[in-house]
Amino acid sequence: MKTVNIMIVGVGGQGTLLASKLLGKILLTKGYDVKVSEVHGMSQRGGSVVTYVRYGDKVYSPIIDKGEADIILSFEMLEAARWVEYLKEDGIIITNTQQTNPMPVITGAAVYPEKLDEKIKAAGVKADCFDALSLAEQAGSSKAVNIVLLGRLSNYFDFTEGEWIEAIESSVPEKFLEINKKAFYLGRNFKGED
Repeated sequence: MKTVNIMIVGVGGQGTLLASKLLGKILLTKGYDVKVSEVHGMSQRGGSVVTYVRYGDKVYSPIIDKGEADIILSFEMLEAARWVEYLKEDGIIITNTQQTNPMPVITGAAVYPEKLDEKIKAAGVKADCFDALSLAEQAGSSKAVNIVLLGRLSNYFDFTEGEWIEAIESSVPEKFLEINKKAFYLGRNFKGED
């Protein structure tokens, strides 16, 4: 099997690392060789966070170069736009339409770009853009955006719902389990906004 490349991108504190851990866990249980590499920017200060997840029969490097990503899972629109050039020609970007202002916007030194979802789609990539934050809030916590996105991502794999839920159950504390399960199902079963 060829190596499959997934990038998980977002802003510090959004739960990108838990999402990559869960994805890596389910891939390992399916018998794949998996490499996960985390690249932290100023993650504690709301900076960019990128995780590479690569899997296949044998994976030699954890790094994904421009034009190599099969899937980009983005927690925020600006991060989606920032990393879109890493997508393969036939790749897909799954992104939360939420906007998190970076420090230059907060300080007034820059303006958050408008209509990023349209610009991403205009770049000729397959884009699955939806409001994961409202689904997370519906599940019971705005912090469950990562699991909503994982639920959406699960549609692009042939693993069973039960396998995904098992990975969540083995990674999430008991007191947050029901919210996370609900978030997963909301993301998995969401019908597109197009």
